[in-house]
Amino acid sequence: MIANFWWHSGNANKIHWLSWNKISKQKSQGGMGFRDLQSFNLAMLAKQLWRILTNPDSLLSRVLRARYFPNWEVLEAAVGRHPSFTWRSIVASQPVVRGWTVLAYWQRSDSESLG
Repeated sequence: MIANFWWHSGNANKIHWLSWNKISKQKSQGGMGFRDLQSFNLAMLAKQLWRILTNPDSLLSRVLRARYFPNWEVLEAAVGRHPSFTWRSIVASQPVVRGWTVLAYWQRSDSESLG
């Protein structure tokens, strides 16, 4: 879709002169500085999951808990039956947030042992 935006003109297909890997590199590395949209989307979904995890009394947390994981923690929740696109997307970010929680645990443990 993005390639069509940059290289497609009318009904005529054009050659993609630069690869997406080249375009998405940082400017300092010779690219154009475009974000990798898949990674960016995953990061934004992980941010929403983190909000659900850290703000369990928010309206979003309560609604999702009632619908999708009434007896589970959000990081162990499964997609379930007939999930919404939003819930499926948030569940896809669970591995990212699990990595954050492990990192936060180790950082906290290290600071306690040093103090």
